[in-house]
Amino acid sequence: MTAQTPPFRDSQLPFAKRIDDLLSRLTLDERVAMLHQFGPAVERLGIAAFRTGQEALHGVAWMGPATVFPQAVGLGATWNEELVRRVGEAVSTETRAMRSRDDRVGLNVWAPTVNLLRHPLWGRNEEGYSEDPKLTSAIATAYTRGLRGDHPAYWRTAPVLKHWLAHNNETDRATASGSVRPRVLHEYDLRAFRETVEAGAVAGVMPAYNLVNGRPNHVSPYLAEQLRTWTDQDLLVCSDAGAPSNLVDSEHYFDTHEEATAAALLAGVDSFTDHGTDSSKIVERVQGALDRGLLTEADIDTAVRRQLAVRFRLGEFDPLLDPYADAKDFDTPAHRALAREAAEQAIVLLKNDGGLLPLTREGTRIAVVGLLADECKLDWYSGTLIHRSTPLEGLYDRFGADRVDFAEGVDRVRLKTSDGTYLSVPRADDAGEEVRGAGGALDPALLTGRTDLPPLTTDDVGTELALIDWGEGVLTLRAPDGRYLSVAEDGFVRASADQPGGWVVQETFRLEPRGSQEGGHGDGHLLKHVGTGRYVSVTADGVKVADENPTALELEITGRGEDAVAHAAASADVVLVVAGNDPHINGRETEDRTTLALPAHQRRLLDAARAANPRTALVVTSSYPYALDPTGLPAVLWTAHGGQAAGTALARVLAGDVSPAGRLPQTWYASDADLPGLLDYDVIGSRQTYLYFEGTPLFPFGHGLSYASFAYADLAARVGEESVQVTFTVTNTGDTAADEVAQVYGRPVSPSVPRPRRELLAHRRVHLPAGATAELSFDLPLSAFACWDAAQGGPRLEPGGYELLAGASAEDIRLSTTIEPGGTPPAPRPVLERGLRPADFDEQRGTEIVDRTKLSGDAVTPANPDPSGSPTAELVYRACDFGPGARSVTVEVSGEGTLELALDDGQAVVHLDIAPTTGPYAYTSVTTPFGVAGVHDLRVELRGPLRLAHVGFSG
Repeated sequence: MTAQTPPFRDSQLPFAKRIDDLLSRLTLDERVAMLHQFGPAVERLGIAAFRTGQEALHGVAWMGPATVFPQAVGLGATWNEELVRRVGEAVSTETRAMRSRDDRVGLNVWAPTVNLLRHPLWGRNEEGYSEDPKLTSAIATAYTRGLRGDHPAYWRTAPVLKHWLAHNNETDRATASGSVRPRVLHEYDLRAFRETVEAGAVAGVMPAYNLVNGRPNHVSPYLAEQLRTWTDQDLLVCSDAGAPSNLVDSEHYFDTHEEATAAALLAGVDSFTDHGTDSSKIVERVQGALDRGLLTEADIDTAVRRQLAVRFRLGEFDPLLDPYADAKDFDTPAHRALAREAAEQAIVLLKNDGGLLPLTREGTRIAVVGLLADECKLDWYSGTLIHRSTPLEGLYDRFGADRVDFAEGVDRVRLKTSDGTYLSVPRADDAGEEVRGAGGALDPALLTGRTDLPPLTTDDVGTELALIDWGEGVLTLRAPDGRYLSVAEDGFVRASADQPGGWVVQETFRLEPRGSQEGGHGDGHLLKHVGTGRYVSVTADGVKVADENPTALELEITGRGEDAVAHAAASADVVLVVAGNDPHINGRETEDRTTLALPAHQRRLLDAARAANPRTALVVTSSYPYALDPTGLPAVLWTAHGGQAAGTALARVLAGDVSPAGRLPQTWYASDADLPGLLDYDVIGSRQTYLYFEGTPLFPFGHGLSYASFAYADLAARVGEESVQVTFTVTNTGDTAADEVAQVYGRPVSPSVPRPRRELLAHRRVHLPAGATAELSFDLPLSAFACWDAAQGGPRLEPGGYELLAGASAEDIRLSTTIEPGGTPPAPRPVLERGLRPADFDEQRGTEIVDRTKLSGDAVTPANPDPSGSPTAELVYRACDFGPGARSVTVEVSGEGTLELALDDGQAVVHLDIAPTTGPYAYTSVTTPFGVAGVHDLRVELRGPLRLAHVGFSG
């Protein structure tokens, strides 16, 4: 190092010392400016601008053309960590290559999403890997390792896990609170984050919009109490977009933005994503918090240090030593092959009766029909396609276009006005092939529709439009040239969009009976534009959407989709109905689904195909599970939207070139009646996911068939001091080479508390030639058999027997054995010494967990307080040890109402009337005699809007 070279530029020094030096050289204003997502350059020190956040969920997103891999839920369906690691490697390599020519591309990638797919109606189901924490963490760890790279010091990209914590609802997502008791927190929601962070390839996390236990995730004490204790690395916590402002504007959790920003930073948020590229608001709020004494310079330094730690690891300050600085691989043959391989491995064969598949008979004539038969759909977190393969195109390539017939199954319509004219799409010879987002955008939500094309008009003939019915009354309309009707900022309706899309989709409409409007009457329909909430109106300037004078339209159907499907199916040897969803419609970020049912129009298409030809297979291409009736269908497959090679991959699986080996990463339920409430996060109490569900699923977790068959044998288990060694063999007894996904589950034989019916402990995807045998070995840590002991506040391995189950799904168990790994017997709750934390209940009825204070701690309150009614909430605490005797009880409560304590027999021994306190955080302590000795179950009943923060006993 020369005298002129500052220590932070000295690559021989440890990163920590270099960061110390750089921090000492930055002014307070420069450090504060770095707290915004778009940190400015510090030119006097030669430091470049830096932004956190580059979406990279299944390929580089938002920044133009890139390799598009299957959706995350599809990667989860591969059950293949080695494959997913290679996908992560390709994505991060393309990120580096794209950045070399476009400095808008960031290296701090916001991926993967490790929220568990607890509820299949969640709109963002496509973004997660699985409902199971073990599988989720395994796939997420693989992806982050690929994103990070394998250099010991420098990272190819810096992955941030989304979304901390317990986030599974888009409905009221910025204001709704999930009630997550300690057992669910530690056994379920935290696990996917923890195991991925502990693997060492994670740069940070992003808090979710929602609240947990009454407290916004952006001020979660778990960031410090849990996350930062799992690793020695300086993790970077990046806020979600607009969430810092939500703390005041929508959640009303704080009175001022200065208080909110300070609280978030002190809780652990290091980078604030708010107000787009405009950092002035955040800078102003941080400075205001400093001026008011809510923050210190040391607090600012802590956050900036974490950001700088990531920047140093990314090689920003050592360009000559950065092993990834010259990455140029982009859209390579290897990446294209990997995209196809990933799409193939994600395909799940759900049913195959009678050997309909594979389609190996020479000369087979195929009809491929359905709304998704000629689609290659993208989602909000996709890049722009460079290559595109639809099911139809894949079948053409594999079987020959002369052997494949196609019917989309859309209705063909004209829209007639009351004066006898029809809506017409003007000819636009210069429409071009413009694709939304192809040029890249830091915030694609700001992209607007095209205004360079002429708006719709009316004439005597009109234009025949394809009406695509996506269910729940939502439809899209497509012109003959393939472009969708869309509404731009000027309000005019044009045939201008290559696909439905955007943050607010501008291509969806609803047909509403004219008389259904307030004060409306007469015949015909009104065409409502969903994005603006306005109705289509014919004006002298063209067709537009407006608040007034909607135009009544008559729907003239010139061709029915069911008829076209039936016609194509009747002459085929095999029919493939490709059904599913558009990822931008009826279930996406900001919008949960309302039902598991396949949309009615698509059910009609399936029925039409089956009626015309019993040799009909259903191919579900979707971001989430459906409840459907497979009766009478010889074959059913599912794949997530498979990216650029989806069609090719599907055709190869259908042809038998590849044996399907994807496995369901989440339960497929038979009906909506099987589901809990969307906001019910208590997977234990409401028996959610395969772990606890006691009904009969349509298709179980881990399910997936093959063109081969497999035999399991020779299960053995040996218990060691810290782990259990499990071995068994799997033999391919079929006549074709194929992958099998061997799964190992466990469950206690006689648990003292509700435990999973079975829980995934390990899995392995293995390729076996016909007749080959593989011996599989798994080393299971004893901690995998433990549960969270709410009474003692930590994990505990229960003594007794544990069943080990090996098989092909959670319900297809082939082998079992029982082990006894030892453990610690349950101990009574030491309530005389510690009292009771109300959230540590064993059972509850009608309660929700809320924040004890805005900083930390939990309290419990009735979910539906009614002071005049019967007990609105009950908490049960088993085996409370009052020792030689308690003489009094003290409850810490706020609000007003009544509280009763009862012992084993339910007879109340304490009744307290709580006088109103001055607010939800204004607690009062009330003490009353309580003469109890020995071990008893304790019941606490709450009436009215009370918050119970603590129950203490004195002897």
